[in-house]
Amino acid sequence: MLAGKNILLIIGGGIAAYKVLELIRLLGKSGAKVVPVMSRTAEEFVTPLSVSALAGTPVRSALFNLEDEAEMGHIQLTRDADLVVVAPATADLMAKMAQGLANDMASTLLIARNKPVLLAPAMNVAMWENAATQRNVETLRGDGCQFVGPDEGDMACGEFGYGRMAEPEAILAAIETQFSAGPLRGKRILVTSGPTHEPIDPVRYIANRSSGLQGAEIARALVALGAEVLFVTGPATAARPEGAEVIEVETALEMAAAVEAAGALDAAIFAAAVADWRVAHANARKLKKAAGKALPELELVENPDILAMVSQRAEGRPKLVIGFAAETNDVVKNATAKRKRKGCDWILANDVGGDRAVMGGPDNQVVLISEAGADPWPWMSKEQVAKALALKICETLT
Repeated sequence: MLAGKNILLIIGGGIAAYKVLELIRLLGKSGAKVVPVMSRTAEEFVTPLSVSALAGTPVRSALFNLEDEAEMGHIQLTRDADLVVVAPATADLMAKMAQGLANDMASTLLIARNKPVLLAPAMNVAMWENAATQRNVETLRGDGCQFVGPDEGDMACGEFGYGRMAEPEAILAAIETQFSAGPLRGKRILVTSGPTHEPIDPVRYIANRSSGLQGAEIARALVALGAEVLFVTGPATAARPEGAEVIEVETALEMAAAVEAAGALDAAIFAAAVADWRVAHANARKLKKAAGKALPELELVENPDILAMVSQRAEGRPKLVIGFAAETNDVVKNATAKRKRKGCDWILANDVGGDRAVMGGPDNQVVLISEAGADPWPWMSKEQVAKALALKICETLT
């Protein structure tokens, strides 16, 4: 897929720059030509010699280079590229892009570009969560920039959270998606997945049997069709889909916040099995049992209705909103009522009772509920369900 493609790779100054060496190797193996540009700070983390040796072409970094710039070489670099990739995309580089600043080779190329841009952010969690950074991210999304990551995990600074640059394999998958001729290219779709865990105390929580497999398969099917997928998942056991932007959450409140922060969407698919209730006041210490001691009383409150929240938006509602209904009886009747109550376009209803394990299992049988009525699908793998759903989404969005 990448054979003969020219990738202009802009390397920002951050510790995650070391991962770029593996990314260059993977791109070369895929047949792409990599033209590397390093910011001055990037050279503090990886050497131009290492980058140049792997890319097979000299590194560009100086804006005022008489030989390179005699014919405005920095402009030509963007004209020759098929895709501009920024990895790591630091807070500084993204701020320059969002504000239109150009005071070095990297930022000047990004302002002068006329090709698509894929950003792989990497920074400290506090920097990523900073309001200014999030404003810049939304600006760049509005300008048409695509994102892969950041991931959640341990930081080089010793902190934990979102800000880790996506792994090279995930960035490669996102690059391949950019060149996909899929019918959903240019569409931004949200998929929620997995269970939520609602804490009772530091040890116990309220949860369900969802593995997150169906949601993950839907995200994979949409990525394969060229969509930009934002995948918001609870603590599921299913593998995360490569090529999607993954946001890990634990509770329903965290999932609702992630959905609210998602920005403009063409479609939203709510496959997550969100807990209906949470404990009003989770205990800071483990609840202890003792002989003769009364059972603890847990006050439950309702969690936010994320599906209804998005379906009933007065402004910025996605063109297509899809929910799921896990039922144990009167499947079609209950799911039909749920679709009307929530205000979504489609509901995928399934029977999670009986002998066949749907929640946590590899297979599923759904009924697609829409304004047109009920369309029962046969038993099939969750991968097949996802592909069938993705094709129906194509029919609506394209």
